[in-house]
Amino acid sequence: MHRLAWFLLGVLSLLLVIAAAGAITLRGAHGFSANQKPTAAERWAARLIRNAAIPVDAKAAANPIQATPDVLAEARAHWADHCASCHANDGGGDTLMGRNLYPPAPDMRLPETQNMTDGELFYIIQNGVRLTGMPAWGAAGSAHDAEDSWKLVLFIRHLPSLTFEEKKQMEQLNPKGPEDRKEEEEEEKFLRGEDTDAPQHENHHH
Repeated sequence: MHRLAWFLLGVLSLLLVIAAAGAITLRGAHGFSANQKPTAAERWAARLIRNAAIPVDAKAAANPIQATPDVLAEARAHWADHCASCHANDGGGDTLMGRNLYPPAPDMRLPETQNMTDGELFYIIQNGVRLTGMPAWGAAGSAHDAEDSWKLVLFIRHLPSLTFEEKKQMEQLNPKGPEDRKEEEEEEKFLRGEDTDAPQHENHHH
């Protein structure tokens, strides 16, 4: 059975390669540019291979964590700090990095993600998805443990009903670049009444 599964996975992988090659040809040989949107054939083959690659027992795994307010708050903070750069705070994937991945980061609020089992979502978080930008957060040596991943599964379930207040809270937890930090410092100085743009006048004694 194990050999049969690997054989089927190999066949599916070959189908994906054929679909990708056909898409490149039909598009006028654009090469492997990530600027092109995946074709319907590529999306179909990718989903087929992804689903076949997740073990049956992993798909059936139940989430051992309960969705309490404290757990969701912790998962929300984790998402804002680790996942939002690609998936956005609301899970829509509309970020600079998410839009430019190949394939682009999916809108995780939609049925394509929400209809997956908890076990499937957990497996993807832990093991990543090959040939995409999704890393394996449960890889050896990672501080990201299984409990964190199960909590993120609960947050993914919560994404379709995320509130405006929750999004605003998450913005404070998003990683900040140098320009963002500089802008925040200038805002704080302004609120304290310090004019950062005021010219510095020298005192001249006559």
